[in-house]
Amino acid sequence: MNNELLSYPGAGFLYQSSAPEDVFTPEDLSDEHKLIARTAKKFLETEIWPNNEKLEQQNFLLVKELMQKAGELGLLAHSVPEKYGGLGLDKISKGLVGESLGPAGGYGVAHSNHTCIATLPITYFGTPAQKEYYLPKLASGEFIGAYCLTEPEAGSDALSARTTAVLNEAGTHYLLNGSKMFITNAAFSDTFIVYAKVDGKDFTAFIVEKDFPGLSLGAEEEKMGIKGSSTRTVNFDNCEVPKENLLGAIGKGHIIALNVLNLGRFNLGSACMGAAKYGLHLAASYVKQRKQFGKKIAEFSATQEKLADMAVRIYESESLQYRTAGYLEDALGGLYDNDDHSLIAKRLMEYATECAVCKVHGSETLDFIADEALQLHGGYGYIKDYKVEQMYRDSRINRIFEGTNEVNRLLIPGGLLKQAGKGTLPLGEHIAQAVAEMNNPKIGSIGIISREIEAVNAIRRVFLLCAGLAFEAFGEKLAEQQETLMKLADVGIQLYAAESAVLRTQKALHKNGAEKEQLKVELTKALLDDSLLAVEMSARRLMQGITGGRALKASMTMAGNELSRLHAEQGNATKRKIAAAVLEAEHYIC
Repeated sequence: MNNELLSYPGAGFLYQSSAPEDVFTPEDLSDEHKLIARTAKKFLETEIWPNNEKLEQQNFLLVKELMQKAGELGLLAHSVPEKYGGLGLDKISKGLVGESLGPAGGYGVAHSNHTCIATLPITYFGTPAQKEYYLPKLASGEFIGAYCLTEPEAGSDALSARTTAVLNEAGTHYLLNGSKMFITNAAFSDTFIVYAKVDGKDFTAFIVEKDFPGLSLGAEEEKMGIKGSSTRTVNFDNCEVPKENLLGAIGKGHIIALNVLNLGRFNLGSACMGAAKYGLHLAASYVKQRKQFGKKIAEFSATQEKLADMAVRIYESESLQYRTAGYLEDALGGLYDNDDHSLIAKRLMEYATECAVCKVHGSETLDFIADEALQLHGGYGYIKDYKVEQMYRDSRINRIFEGTNEVNRLLIPGGLLKQAGKGTLPLGEHIAQAVAEMNNPKIGSIGIISREIEAVNAIRRVFLLCAGLAFEAFGEKLAEQQETLMKLADVGIQLYAAESAVLRTQKALHKNGAEKEQLKVELTKALLDDSLLAVEMSARRLMQGITGGRALKASMTMAGNELSRLHAEQGNATKRKIAAAVLEAEHYIC
């Protein structure tokens, strides 16, 4: 792959800085972007929310009807090329639809599953004949799609699947045998992207239709949340799949499965961000009405801190999501009509690290906000009549979907360490430079958020210091040290979130000036205060786990000095300003 064609290398944020003009931000949205977002939001307000109770009662005929209505509006077609009946829109538009439907609970899961991992395998890896037949139907809603990867004995370890595919004696059909579990949209899907091992050994993808002989469904799972989406087991008993429905090449199913999941993780981050914004709206509206001890809950400073913390987390999430959307569009924007599957796979993989951060940060932000929003509702938050009760139940699955957050954390430093091991990245040089800079700190640039810019650089240095210590402790066996890698990932996640927010604020200040962007400045200051503390804790825990004695004291002192020199004062005042803006608007603003 020629990385020179891309604006920024995948995982590059872990070892080098970026410039504000090189990142996409929400302020860069075009009129076309805003139109698709408005369309999706109107669909949510006029079609989904009025039918929420029926969806919660698992009326799947209604779910399918709503998805077909979404198809009529073009909301299923954003990632299908125009020549195959789609809109062929960019990845920013894809994220916007996901964000707008994020508050839709189970319906949003069904919709996102269809447009992403159930359609994109054909978009990017299908033959011309497969694309011509299936994509127009998937784009319009005539066909609803599902994605069949997980098995009873193959969850996070998807490649250990036991479902088999054997070509029949006539050479006309593959006979599939096995079961897939936790399949979203199973009850009403027309197509299933199914992964099976040809002759029991070659992991391969197939397009399977619901009426193919030998396909059957299990009972509907009784889930905690996302009840508006169907979840069933899909069984294959000598299921007859025409050989023309083999997707991609035999033995190359992992290329499709794992790479398409990267976009699924990005999309999940967008949906979580949209739901998080809705959660903040519910909380802000409620606390302005509810009174205790003779005054509104909103007047208590503890309440205001909670609201500010929620807004800060959303600002981070929003900033990193749109930054990643820009990277993905740079990588994939010209490939809708490209048949070079090798190039497509490499481009889908390029920003795997960033997509993993989107998934982890987005899902954990949503869980944090759902929990805090319910807490602010008090006992009422536990009652079904209040929307936050459903939101709380619906949010939890996102830390499991698209690979658990634990698996995604392992991916975040994993790619970087592989590059270093292969010698394609001079990681040792970056580590040495970071340590040298920490031993000789310099005053950064002077400006409104100069402290925040330097704080991002400091977090990167601490990440590199931790990576160096981990390499020194374990060498080639570092990949087996999961607890170390996960703490390293936590520092990396904080780095990407903080840098994305700082770059966004820099870009906005340059364009509009400090007076118009004061709220962004306050959000950025508050989030860096929190990030510095979180990074220091993760770094200390990592160091304590792998070293000791003088080495431990020296490394902890170095990291502590690097971060503590950048802590701000009077942080409560900053958060109260943020809370005041949220309460005035009764929703997330920046």
